[in-house]
Parts: sequence; structure tokens; C-alpha cells
Amino acid sequence: MSPLRALLLDRDGTVIEERHYLSDPDGAALIAGAGEALAGLRRQGVRLFIVSNQSGIGRGYFPADACGAVNARVEALLAAHGASVAASVFCPHAPEAGCACRKPATGLWEALAAAHGLAAKTTAMAGDNASDVAFGRACGLARVVLTLTGHGRQYAAKLHLPMPETGWTELANPGPNEPHAVAADLPAAVDYLRQAMAETVPAPCKPDRNA
Repeated sequence: MSPLRALLLDRDGTVIEERHYLSDPDGAALIAGAGEALAGLRRQGVRLFIVSNQSGIGRGYFPADACGAVNARVEALLAAHGASVAASVFCPHAPEAGCACRKPATGLWEALAAAHGLAAKTTAMAGDNASDVAFGRACGLARVVLTLTGHGRQYAAKLHLPMPETGWTELANPGPNEPHAVAADLPAAVDYLRQAMAETVPAPCKPDRNA
């Protein structure tokens, strides 16, 4: 397993508390422990990217500028913990638009990978929705984690997935539309990724006593 170099994050219900069609930056509140957990990854050199569906724009509920303002607020909240975000991208289209950028379509990943030099084998995804899991698997990412915050419990129950109250549970043989692991929240997902994608260090060579 290659080491983790980049983490894609759903926004609503994963990084911040779920708010239905959030358009007011003041309504953004980090999931407990999210800032500290992501700051730990940044200290290890892992780049963070927020990738979200924002169909409220396409439905006419709020303008794209409002989404941008919420993203800026989320980035500021994370930065206050030392967790800088490399980029926040979103799909503004309604589901019926048939676009290539609404998760689980892979358009946002392809754009990020090209712009930031990302590789699927060193990238993971964490999200709370079926579209996040399907997106991560369709992109061929190294690890996809479902968090049980936001819509996560509803999705886990539908697929009869484990629902740990704390920590995480790894699936032995996940199907093509299932996550590699289910985590109680984002901090637990980070803990899982640290273990599952830990950088391996070769053992030092033993000296040849006969040399």
C-alpha cells in the first residue's frame, strides 16, 4: 500500500455539521475533533481537498457566491487549527443536469488530479453519503471511508454495514459500491487512514560480518 499523500473530503456532514442547503457562512460548524485530526495529517504532508455537490445552486436556492463564502469560512475554521486546505471544489448542478462533475461522476477528481498532480494510489476519500463512496470507488482511490456523521448512519443501515459508536471498522471484502471502512466520525476516519496507508520504512541492512 502506497502512503497517503492527499485526502478528498466531502463538506456537509463530514467536515462540518449537516445543514440542509447551507448558504450562510455563519452556519458552518466543524464536526468535533475534525480540525485537530486534519491538522495532524497536514503536519505529515498530506494535502487536503474539499469536494462537494452543491445542487442548491442549480435548484435556484442560493447563488454560487454563497457556496464560495461557505467554503471560505470552512477553510478559515480549519486553518485556525493548522489544517490548510489546498482547494475546495464543488458541482453546482442539479441532479437532472446530467453533468460530469456531480459525484459520483469523476469530473471533479479528474480536474483536481490534473491541476495538483494527484495519484489515485496515494489518495483517499472520506464522506458521509452514498455518492461519496461511489465517487471514491469510481475514481479508483486507495481507500474510501464512510463516516457515520451526516447521512452516514442512514446509508450504512441501508447496506447493512457495521456502525461503530467509536473508532472504525474495516470491511473484509467490500463490494464495488461499498467503502473500505466505516468510521464513527472524521477523526476516526483519519485514524484508520493513518494505519491503513502508513508509510512503510525498509528495515536497515544488517552488516555483512564476513565482508
